[in-house]
This record gives sequence, structure tokens and C-alpha cells, in this order.
Amino acid sequence: MLNYLYRDSICAFLNKSIEEIIGTITIANQFDSNHNQNKSWEEQIIILKKALLDYTGTIIFEFSIPRMGKRLDCLLIIQNIVFVIEFKVGEKDYLFSNYEQVWDYALDLKNFHKPSHDVVIVPILLATEAKVSEFQFIEDSHNDNLVRPLKSNKDELREIIRQCLEKFKKFNSISTQEYVEGSYSPTPTIIEAAVSLYKHHSVKNITRTDAGAKNLSKTTTSVSKIIEYAQSENKKVICFVTGVPGAGKTLVGLNVATQHLDKKKATHSVFLSGNGPLVKILQEALARDKVKSERELGNKITKDTARKGVKAFIQIIHHYRDAYLVDPNPPFDHVAIFDEAQRAWNKEQTVNFMRRKKGQSNFTYSEPEYLISCLDRHHDWAVIVCLVGGGQEINTGEAGISEWLLAIKDSFPNWEVCVSPNLSDSEYNAIEAIEELKKQCVFKFDEDLHLAVSMRSYRAENVSLFVKQILDEDSSGAKQTFLNISEKYPITITRNIESAKRWLKEKARGSERYGIVVSSQAYRLKPLAIDVRVDANPVHWFLSDKDDVRSSYYLEDVATEFQIQGLELDWCCVTWDGDLRYSDSGWETFSFVGNKWQRIIKEERKKYLINAYRVLLTRARQGMVIVIPEGSIDDHTRKPEYYDSTYNYLKSIGIPEIE
Repeated sequence: MLNYLYRDSICAFLNKSIEEIIGTITIANQFDSNHNQNKSWEEQIIILKKALLDYTGTIIFEFSIPRMGKRLDCLLIIQNIVFVIEFKVGEKDYLFSNYEQVWDYALDLKNFHKPSHDVVIVPILLATEAKVSEFQFIEDSHNDNLVRPLKSNKDELREIIRQCLEKFKKFNSISTQEYVEGSYSPTPTIIEAAVSLYKHHSVKNITRTDAGAKNLSKTTTSVSKIIEYAQSENKKVICFVTGVPGAGKTLVGLNVATQHLDKKKATHSVFLSGNGPLVKILQEALARDKVKSERELGNKITKDTARKGVKAFIQIIHHYRDAYLVDPNPPFDHVAIFDEAQRAWNKEQTVNFMRRKKGQSNFTYSEPEYLISCLDRHHDWAVIVCLVGGGQEINTGEAGISEWLLAIKDSFPNWEVCVSPNLSDSEYNAIEAIEELKKQCVFKFDEDLHLAVSMRSYRAENVSLFVKQILDEDSSGAKQTFLNISEKYPITITRNIESAKRWLKEKARGSERYGIVVSSQAYRLKPLAIDVRVDANPVHWFLSDKDDVRSSYYLEDVATEFQIQGLELDWCCVTWDGDLRYSDSGWETFSFVGNKWQRIIKEERKKYLINAYRVLLTRARQGMVIVIPEGSIDDHTRKPEYYDSTYNYLKSIGIPEIE
């Protein structure tokens, strides 16, 4: 259901005084307004009264966009069109940032408000003092009845409304009541979600609540109950949350962490991740938003001050680990959430690192065993929440989830264990460890600890299944799944990187983010101006605007599986190199060493490379283009046969080609 501060029929609006309308808005806003805001509303009302004379319909002021944490100035429902109007009172120019803003508002409705899926939406940027705009095409770029934003000054609105009503007169009229009361089910990016949750907004307000995604809140509730049980009964409990790629595991972790930040109740929690880029991006996004929010309230705060509070909430696992090498006391946190727990290091990797880098010659733990030991220092209670992704171990020494289970069995049998039943699936490689653990400690399965529906690809929830079928060489299954998802989630292939870049720019609207992602082993993409040896700054790549050459939008720097894991783009270009090649005998894996490709023999390294492509192919929320170069007969490192078989395999599944 839509949330707003004022709603009325256009007829009633025209007959009410400006003071009465502003008074209604102010009361609904709990009197939270100022002189400038009231003057702005006054100007908007004057313009709208002039533009809407003789029209019938509904007018809504200050419509809430929870996913974006903002309010839209005005929504008009007239006959068969929803007009989304963003006023810039006193503005003489149509600034690009304002243009994108109103487009984003309209996109939010089109994507996440159910009644908006099938209606015509016309976004309008109204800069009151701008010059008369040039002739504008009233066009829909994506065949979804969302018009490209139109520009208006204070005198042009009436004519724009007339032209739009004339163009779309064949469409059915909108039922205002059904439209306003329709379900609003947003799917935020992890960055948007983190910012909103850190402001103590409810996860229910920023995420989908439909039946298919209902277990996001159920999983959060289940974890919260485990924490309450551990605290009241003085128990130590570890739980494992599983989910398909993009299902919202990190979102659950952030939600649990923000719900348990109450220092007075000694339930302070910490969100920990070994994913350095993810942590840096979230810390920076939260700090920037904190500074912005405080300054809007008239409070002076530096970004360094904001970062200190954020860093206590979200930390890199290795920093947390190193702190308690020095400090023998129990952590302040009673609740620790470990994101991507399957990526924790095994014993060999951890011991080797500690001896070489930290001078800890007597260190004998795997990373999971040591992290559990830190929380085990508490004399009363503690909870560890492990967020687990299947088939996403992508780096040397990443132990998978069985290392956690073995650590509990061998060293912490006093800990109770609560596990998603899906942890028994083959992709987690934990069946044996689970059976052994059942004999040692209090153990139970909880179905609510599995997230089965992808929240990332809100247009097509089976994208992760499609990618799994591709990598499992299940071509018949992939064909069928592609038929089911392709209408809502476009996927194309090309052999030309420039064609892919054009496709991305044509598809993206408003501030929708796009970028190029590649395997960290894709060393022979340099002829395409892609050099994986040059590390992109993940903070700038994910957070900077379109005018920043370091941003993903510029399509110059690329992200590998290490920078992109746990994050997402709206539109993605996956550029495929000769490191992973399809053949009749299965996927062949290669590493580029010196001046040639060498076949990867070790099963562990093969798994890492295939998992890297699994990560890359599941990053896009709305659609992706896959680039498979043609290679060159004149370059022995880029022979056409290194790429052709993969291209033909994907094309045989039904993925269409763009030139």
C-alpha cells in the first residue's frame, strides 16, 4: 500500500485553500516542516491548481519511496496515466541529477508497486523558473509503459498533461483505490538495505513481502529467537543460514545485527565479513549517509566520526580476529554474524598466515575454530550466525562449511547447533561432518534457516538455477529455464565488447548501475582494454556517479569475482576469457602462466574457477550481456577455438546474439 501525507480528489483539491492543504500535509507529517518547506508546497499548489483546472482524478503529495528513503513531491492519477512529478522550486535549469531522481522514482513504482506494472507512468521534472523546453518525444524506451522523463517549467505542465492523455487515450482508466492500496514490494540492493537498516528501518518496509519471498522475515525471526533463547538460558549456540545466490543472506545478517545493537541489554552484535571490498563499500556508504542525515538536521559531523561508529558495527573478519589475538578478554559482542562463512580459512592456510605475518609460531587453529574460541570466552552466553553460500568458495585455503562443523565437534561440543536442512545438499560438501556432529552435541534442523528465493534478480527468481544448469552442463534444463526467465530478465551474448557496452547503456535507466565483470584469471582480455592486474577501487566503482572515471558506469575499470561477490549491479557485462572453456567432455579450466595457458589439474582449483564464473553470472538484478571474444588466429594465446565452443554452447541454449 502506498504511503503519503496528502491524498484528495482533484476536484476537492481545486476547491480547498492553500492554507488548508498545507495544514493537512503538516499535520500528517507530525508538524515536521519549516518556512522554506511550506513556501515550496505553496508554490507547487499554485502551479497544480492552474494546470489541473477542469481535470478529474486523484492528487497525492509527499508519496514515500521506502527503498530509497525519500519522498516524491506529487503523484497525479488522471484517467489512464500516473504522473510522477518532482518539483524544483526556484530552479532555472534541468539538472541531470534531478532528471535521474524523478526517473528513479518512476522506476521504483514500475518495478516494485504491483498495480504500476501495467499502467502508463509519466515522470516529469518541473523546474519552476526554467525556460520553455524544446519539443519532447513522449516515448517508452523499454515497452513497459514507462515514459522517458519529460521536462516542464511552471507554465507548461497543463499542456504536457494534455499531450500525454491524448497519446495514451486507448489505455484503460485506472481505479484509484486499487492503485493506492496495491502491494508495494521493493527489492533493495545490499547497499540500499544496509543504509536503511542502519537507520533502524524495518526490513519489512524495504523488502518484498509476497509469498515467494516470505521466508526472509521468517529467517530473521528464527535467528532472533535463537538469540533470545541463548540469552535467557545462558547457552552458546551456532546457527547456519543457507540460501541461493542473491536470496538475501547478507540482508538477514545486517537485519539481525541492527536489531541487536542495544548496549544496555548487553546484546551488542557485530557483522563480520572476510569480503574486504564489501566491508569497505558498506562502511563508506553508511558513513556518507550518516554525514548527510546529520547535516540535514543541522548537526556538524565529519566523515571520520561517522566511520568510527560504522566500523564498530561492520568489520572485516581478519581485523576482528587480530584484535583478540592481543586481547585475551571476551569480545564485547555477544552476537557475531559471519557473512560468507564458507570462505573462512582452513587450518593449513590460517597457521601458515599466522606464522608468516603475525609471528604466532604456536598458532594451531583453523579460522573457524579460532573465531568460535573468541566467542566461547563468554562465561554466560553467545551466538554465532554463519551465513553460507553454496558453491562460492573462490580462493585458495577457503575451507567450505565443513571446517566449522569439525571445529565444533572437536573443540566445542558444549555449543548447540541449529542448521538449515539444505546444508545437507551436495553443493555444501558437509554431509559427513553433519552426521558426525549429530553424535556429539545438541543439534537440530530448522527449515526457516534456508532462503530459497533470489531477491537480487527481482525480475526473474530462477536466474541462479539457470546459471547452475549452465555450469552443470545441463543444457536441456538450461533451455527450459531460459524460456521461463528471458521475457522479464534479458540475457544476450555477443563477440563484440563495444556492442555489449551499447547494450548496457541502452538498457539502464535513471541511476541504474551497470559495469563489466570478469574472472580474476582472465589475463588475455588485454586486447579488449581489460587488464585484471589493475585493481579497481571498489568504493569508487560501486558508489561514484556517472561523471567519475573510476565508477562502474565508465566501463573502463572492471571488477573480478573478488570485488563483486556479495554485491550486485542492475545490468552486467560478463566478459569471458579462455580460462574456462566448454568442451564435449565437460568444462576445461586453465591458468595463464608466462606466455601460455596451462591446464589446471587440481580439483580444488578447478572448483574455484567454476565458482568464480558462478559468482560473475549471478550479479545482475535486471539482465546481462555475455561477451565471448572471437580470439585471433594470429595470437597463440587467443586462438578462436579457445572461445568458440563456449560461445556455441551458450547460443545452443537459446541465448540470443547481438551484433
